[in-house]
Amino acid sequence: MQILNGVLIFFCAVTVLFGQDPELVKQAEAGDADAQNKLGNMYYTGEGVPKDDAEAVKWARLAADQGLADAQFGLGLMYENGKGVPEDDKEAVKWFRLAADQGNALAQYNLGILHIGDGGVPEDVVEAYARLNVAAALGISRAGEGKEITVKKMGKKQKAEAQKRSKEIWAALEARKKSDE
Repeated sequence: MQILNGVLIFFCAVTVLFGQDPELVKQAEAGDADAQNKLGNMYYTGEGVPKDDAEAVKWARLAADQGLADAQFGLGLMYENGKGVPEDDKEAVKWFRLAADQGNALAQYNLGILHIGDGGVPEDVVEAYARLNVAAALGISRAGEGKEITVKKMGKKQKAEAQKRSKEIWAALEARKKSDE
């Protein structure tokens, strides 16, 4: 019995040390998108497991491919920052857009910032302002700074287009919200 207790204590210590929640891993391997996203976040941050960007991408992609907005946003960040994948702003925009279209406020913000021309995507101040405006409405306070930058770059016609685009994005989010109910 002493050896068995020692093995059990060792197993528990390893579980605590490395954060391997067997149930979480089992759920993730069975295709549970929330579990996959949580596991991806753990590997990305090194919280409870050794930090491993490749594993983070693996689990985030599995969840993102199932349409989980938080995972799509996370995968977008990985592409934007070159963590576990080659840096690719166009790929980041793809994943941010998928998350933003589901109402992810941070994805709206990141899309806006990328469209200011701060990265590898073409500058589009109308889209930048619209996304930042929606992000601000969703509670991202720092979106106001980005809006100020874009306003300085826009003429009167572009400002009107940006307001119209903001309303279109907001209407699409509201329609999606109603259809999900």
